Amino acid sequence: MRPQSLKRWNAKIYPVSLWTFALFSLVGLVDALYLSPPDYLHGDLVRILYVHVPAAWLSVSIYGAMGLCSFISIVLRSPFYSLCAQSLALPGCILTVICIATGSIWGKPAWGTWWVWDARLTSVVVLFFLYIGYLNFCDNGLNKAASVLNIVGLVNLPIIKWSVDWWFTLHQPSSFSLTQKPAIATEMLIPLLLVTVAFAAWSLVIFSGQLTKLLQKFQRNNHG
Repeated sequence: MRPQSLKRWNAKIYPVSLWTFALFSLVGLVDALYLSPPDYLHGDLVRILYVHVPAAWLSVSIYGAMGLCSFISIVLRSPFYSLCAQSLALPGCILTVICIATGSIWGKPAWGTWWVWDARLTSVVVLFFLYIGYLNFCDNGLNKAASVLNIVGLVNLPIIKWSVDWWFTLHQPSSFSLTQKPAIATEMLIPLLLVTVAFAAWSLVIFSGQLTKLLQKFQRNNHG
């Protein structure tokens, strides 16, 4: 895709994503904080999970999308896909921080501790440092090294996903499966999905803005 075509695409996707984020954030947070019922075991503490879980899902998904872009950029020697990966890194990193922070807030009253070095939590911290390492490489112009790090780091994603099944961990197993009915009440599932859409739309807003800036910088460097 040529930069001019991408600019036209961005001009359309940016406002749509922004309004989607605003709408779903409002509806999702009202539902999550006020309308959804408290958990039978944890009470109102469950409301933290309406932020924690979407952040966790998207932090992993965005890293996977970055890995795909990095792989294509190396195979096709395309700077465009490298710029796409770079544009995804910032929202992915921020969502990972939100995931870790809200998980710790949940952990203190639920588990009696802010943090434990179990498999799920440790692998998410590794994901955070992969994001930081990738962004640091990009800031220093080491785009190919960043792409390689991104691709190698993909091995961490299945560890995050199945760590609660492979090892003993305080973190509860997943409530969602592609082959089974979600183990969560509909009243709780709806706000969870609403906030997920809001976070996804926010990620697109940041991605679009970052990609526009990086393309403009790339064009200046190649014409200067």
